[in-house]
Amino acid sequence: MSSIIPTDKKQLRACLLCSLIKKQDQFLRSGCDNCESLLDMRGRMDRVLDCTSQHFDGAIAVMQPSESWVAKWQRIDKFEKGIYAVQVQGRLPEDVEEDLLARGVKYRPRDGSAKD
Repeated sequence: MSSIIPTDKKQLRACLLCSLIKKQDQFLRSGCDNCESLLDMRGRMDRVLDCTSQHFDGAIAVMQPSESWVAKWQRIDKFEKGIYAVQVQGRLPEDVEEDLLARGVKYRPRDGSAKD
């Protein structure tokens, strides 16, 4: 659990793809627990800064994602347990979005602008 839950509120960032909240150095050290295979942040500060945002609203602690109605509502019920932002400001860089599309992953911004 220590790799998932931030130890304090300084340098918190949220993943722009899944909205997982971790400290900047946690993203650098271990990447995103949900998106590492897609975003390749581990050990790459430039990717951490490009693929996460320090501007987010709200936080949801999710311990059993598949059983949580809040996780289903936020579309994080298939992700790992952790702390997630309700909304994340910013977008992934265009080249990352294109790479996701080429892999068959539809990028849905976490800022509330996506309409279903």
